[in-house]
This record gives sequence, structure tokens and C-alpha cells, in this order.
Amino acid sequence: MRAVEACRTAELGGHLKQCDTCGFEHPTYNSCRNRHCPKCQSLAKAKWLKKQTSELLPVGYFHLVFTLPHEFNRLILAHKKILLALLFKAVSETLLGFGQSRLGGTVGITAVLHTWDQTLKDHFHLHCLIPAGALSFDQSRWISARKNFLFPVKALSRVFRGKFLDLLTHACDKGKIPAANNEIKASRQKNWVVYAKKPFGSPKKVLDYLGRYTHRVALSNDRILNVQNGEVTLSYRDRKDGDRKKALTLDAQEFIRRFLLHVLPDGFMRIRHFGFLANRAKKRALPQCRKLLGLNPALPQIPNSSAHDLLLELTGIDLSRCPSCHQGTMIVVGELTRISRSPRWDSS
Repeated sequence: MRAVEACRTAELGGHLKQCDTCGFEHPTYNSCRNRHCPKCQSLAKAKWLKKQTSELLPVGYFHLVFTLPHEFNRLILAHKKILLALLFKAVSETLLGFGQSRLGGTVGITAVLHTWDQTLKDHFHLHCLIPAGALSFDQSRWISARKNFLFPVKALSRVFRGKFLDLLTHACDKGKIPAANNEIKASRQKNWVVYAKKPFGSPKKVLDYLGRYTHRVALSNDRILNVQNGEVTLSYRDRKDGDRKKALTLDAQEFIRRFLLHVLPDGFMRIRHFGFLANRAKKRALPQCRKLLGLNPALPQIPNSSAHDLLLELTGIDLSRCPSCHQGTMIVVGELTRISRSPRWDSS
């Protein structure tokens, strides 16, 4: 929270810029670079998307969502690193198994963890992006999937449920987490949710999807409508009411509590790749997929873009241009040292 609060303020220091034409001065403060900060993900997302662009295949892409029942929420919040790793493992094993049995090869999976719903409550699910096909086990053939169908979601749901509960039971037996008998019993009686969205028709639509889902944090700044009298009002879409846009007002402490529900453990990777897209397999498997699909096996080279160029590409605004005269160029003329401040809480 301290990182997000101090982001792009005098507390982190920065540089003083001056227009070389009209003399206008403007301070530019450093960013916190915390991955949970709503203001610090744009550049990271842009760099990641450029890399993913070079790895797209000329096939359709399927979008599947695997959701854990809410009976596990309290257990996950107390043991995030272990339980969320089990979620990735259960989903990847489920999809890889279906690729082997239904397509006769190895599928590629990009999985992105989300932990929230529209009102910032805990809602643990994985968004999975899968190219429409599989690489044969001997890597000699590309096996195409059906155009509008990958795997049956009811069967996926049952296998996903079985794998996650087996992994959870094993973790409990090993003493890694407390016994979860009540949660396991309750969840066995439910149909787990696996949702299959309409497949993407082009690489551009795949990138649009990636841009929306990969580097999102629980709340973006543009959803905050008002902050007043110790309350925060935010916008959200009500999925149960035709996706209508509504407003929700929360006490400031409740707002902060909900936001902090979605802070991940240090070093925990929320974007992971499996199958022929896994880091250990991709170096050989991805060029082979490209070759089998009629492309140059070598991945396109990604030009190194500066932060200035990426921001210009993202926003269409040249941040080096003077905002006052719109003619000159802003150049760094001095360094702004960090301004420390006393905590606003009792350290005892």
C-alpha cells in the first residue's frame, strides 16, 4: 500500500524538466514499479505484448476460464502461494490431458490468474488462451482442432475438480496446509465452473484479449468515481443484471481491505505457460509449430523500444513535447531528491 500511495509523488524523487523553447518547468516523479499498482502496468504490458506478438501462430485461439468454488476462498487467502500453485497445476494437467486424449498431441497454454470480481471481492479463476490445435508427440505434424470447439466443458469441469481435490488432499496429508475436510466435502457436491468463450478469429483479437487480461490489477484508476467523507465510490459491471454498469460506495477501510485481498506473494508468477509454450519446451517446439504451419521457423525479432516510444505508441502523446507551448522539447535540468514523510499511523 505504501508503494501505491507514494507512486509518482515527491516521496520517490524524480527529475525537473524544462522546455528548451519557452522555459516552462515541470516535475516528473518516479514510479513505484509495484506490480499491484494501477499506474505502473502500462509499460510492462506493452513490453510483454510485443514479445507475445512474435509468438502468435496463424490459427484460431480458444479462451477458457476455470473457477474455484467460493468454499475455498478463506483457505486460499490464508495460504495463497500453495493453493494458487495447485490451481495452476490442476488446470494445466487437465488441459494437457485432454490434448493428449482428444487431439493426440501437446497443446500450448497461456494461463493468467485473476483473484477478483467486479466489486473487488475474492474470486479465484484462471483465464487460459489455447491455440486451436496440438503438436504431435513426435513433433512431425500439427493437429488442427475443430473450428468452433476445443473440449467439452462438462468433462473439463469434472476432471478439473478431481485433479484439484486430489492435489489439495495430498497437500493436507503432507501437512503443508491445515485439513480442509469441510471444504472438500462441500465442493465435491457442486458442479465446478469451466467457461468456454467464442474462439478468436485473428491474431489481432488475441492481442486485444491479452492486453485486457494479462497485466490488469484488481482496480484501475478510471473506475474510481469519487473519494469523499471517508468513502470511495467505484464503478462496476453487474454480471447478474445484463452486465449493466453500476456504482458501489464503500467505507474507505473496506475499500482498502478488498484491494489488499488481491496482493500476491512475493515472486509468485501470475502468468504461466504450459505444453509447447512452456519455457523449457518453447525454444524447440514453437519454431517447429511455425514450420508446420507454413511460417519461417525463426521468431520475428522484437525491436528494443524506449519507454518514451512505448508511451507514444500506447497513448499517442509525445511526452517530450512541451505541454505549454507545444513547440519545444522538455529536457532534464535537475534531479529531485526523495522527500521522506512521517507515517500517519502509530508504529507501536
